[in-house]
Amino acid sequence: MKIIAIANQKGGVAKTTTTINLAAGLAELGKSVLVIDIDPQGNASTGLGIAQRDRQRTVYDLLLRESLLDEVLSPTPTPGITVIPSTTELSSSDVHLYSVNKRSFLLRDSLRGADGAGARFDYILVDCPPSLNLLTVNALVAADSVLIPLQSEFFALEGLSQLMLTIREIRQSANPALRVEGVLLTMHDQRNNLAQQVEADARETLGELVYKTVIPRNVRLSEAPSFAMPVLQYESESKGALAYRALAREFLEQNEGPTREARHG
Repeated sequence: MKIIAIANQKGGVAKTTTTINLAAGLAELGKSVLVIDIDPQGNASTGLGIAQRDRQRTVYDLLLRESLLDEVLSPTPTPGITVIPSTTELSSSDVHLYSVNKRSFLLRDSLRGADGAGARFDYILVDCPPSLNLLTVNALVAADSVLIPLQSEFFALEGLSQLMLTIREIRQSANPALRVEGVLLTMHDQRNNLAQQVEADARETLGELVYKTVIPRNVRLSEAPSFAMPVLQYESESKGALAYRALAREFLEQNEGPTREARHG
């Protein structure tokens, strides 16, 4: 089991889109994936087909220790993907969890608990809210690594500094093994000179941390959530779907070595 937090305190950078479609790409490659929706907006839950009426037990119950991990798992219509859903109730978590002992460790302790329920999954992807609040801190403390979506726009790199500072603080205090999994360029328009410059600056500044795969701007990526499915199912041959499949392969190669497809060309 490996836990990856998908985080960036800036909104609108395709965190949820990346969570949903990386999960779908990994599932296509035979991996068992758990998506934890720790964003009060609950968009990852919706995008993976979990209707509001079906969210009887959520990540909030898990954090409050009112439910065990097994009790909050929701199967999705996509084979290989399970979700711990979220609702707007989670937006009050900072207030309710403030007095809880070891409040930054609640998610970690739940996922790595004695019952071993988390170990059935190959990968756990945590979709974080667009802020560096207690929920994001819980995700970073629980995670092995952080995947950072970076929108191809002006000031994108400047916005990374606060997240990197937070990651450094988490390493020093609660999770010394936390590392950056990679930086993913999203919403990229190759015809746009600014996007090309952002990519060049990112690769010069961050080097091999930046994935070779780049996620393009793509209408199908925007449409898929309204049909409650990953773009890999909604429009399998779209540019967005092909890009996230490439990301899933690159991700697995970094974590497990070359995939069968890569070995056989």
